[in-house]
Order: sequence, then C-alpha cells, then structure tokens
Amino acid sequence: MAIFALGDLHLSHNQEKPMDIFGSAWENHNVKIKENWDGLVDEDDLVIIPGDISWAMRLPEAIPDLIWLSKLKGTKLLIRGNHDYWWSSIGKVRAYLPSSVYALQNDHLSWDNWAVCGTRGWICPGEESFDHDQDQKIYQREIQRLQLSLESARQKRFQDIIVALHFPPFNRKGQSSAFTGLLEDYKVKYCLFGHIHDEGRDHIYQGLRNGVKYLFVAADGNCFTPVLVV
Repeated sequence: MAIFALGDLHLSHNQEKPMDIFGSAWENHNVKIKENWDGLVDEDDLVIIPGDISWAMRLPEAIPDLIWLSKLKGTKLLIRGNHDYWWSSIGKVRAYLPSSVYALQNDHLSWDNWAVCGTRGWICPGEESFDHDQDQKIYQREIQRLQLSLESARQKRFQDIIVALHFPPFNRKGQSSAFTGLLEDYKVKYCLFGHIHDEGRDHIYQGLRNGVKYLFVAADGNCFTPVLVV
C-alpha cells in the first residue's frame, strides 16, 4: 500500500486545451502520465493529486477527466488547485466522483496508519506578487482550512500525517510562513506541493526542515511520473 503523489495534471478531455504551448514536454502529456502511472502504481496504492486536475470550467464538464482518472490504477485523492474552476461545493464534487476517486476539504483521508490532510493553499507573504489587500484574506482562509484538516486527524490520534497543498507552503525564497508553522506544530512528516511551472521550479525548496520533508510533485517537474512518498 504505497503512497505516491502527482500534481498539476491539467487534463482536458472535454475541450481543446493543448498544453504543448507551454513547452514540448507537455506534448501528449496525458499519454505520458498514464504510461508512467501504470508502470509504477498498483491497485492497492494511493496517489495524491494536489491540484490543477482539470481545465473544465463547470463540474459536469470535468466528468470525462474524472472518469479518465478513475481508470488509472490505485485510489486517487484530489486537492483543489487554483485552476480547478469546476470544483464547486465539496458535497457536489463528491457526488460526481467515480469510484476510486476521493476529494479532500477540511478533513482527512485515513490510509493504513497515515492521515492525509490538505488544502489548496495560496501564495505566501514575501512573494514578489503578494498583494496584501487582495491576497491576505485568501491566505488566512487557507490557513484555517489546513488547521481544520490537521485537527480532524489529531482527533483521531494519527501520529503519521501527510499534507498536500497545491501552492508551496513558503515563498520562493523558502522563508517560513503560517503554513510551515502549522506543519511543524502538528508534526507533519511529509508536505507535498506543486503549482510552479516556470524556471523557479528548479530552485524551489525541497528536503527535510524542522522535521517536515518537503516534496515538489508537479507533473512537468517530475517527467509526468508519480513521485513515491511512502
């Protein structure tokens, strides 16, 4: 029962959204994902997908992408990304999900002795593009959502916790944030994130810090191959 992660799938089976305009590596990227996924993942494994799952604008339009995901091996756990406009209320999302696909929001998924928590996250203070008037409110709301998720795992007395975020939990300078503070307070073992697609991904912080191991799992940053976490 291994745990993998792969974010930023940017699927578009219901519309024309060619991703190769962002570079040749994205050409036929869904084919690469399927081949690499099926070569690594077994049916009893978990794959965490931290955001930017589908380009669909409305929930019904995301169904072809969700069905495509459901046919891949293993159990799939979804976290919302900033481009997942189709993601409406969590109740509606869960009602549309096919078997083997689950969505996380303000709670956790139990997997063997692990609890998987998470939220979308947001850009952090200290980031060049951070606008206090526009971003601070969203940043604080995402902090609260992460704490709700972590607290749900704590109440079940989980000792081994994985957190999945779409945005990195720090700015590009790698400075601490309220996100990293929560991860340390709740003694999280792994934090998974994606979102970064420009040249900054080569410099994003990864590794062990204050007891938390940070892993960058965006698809294009990992050759469209699921990253082994546990």
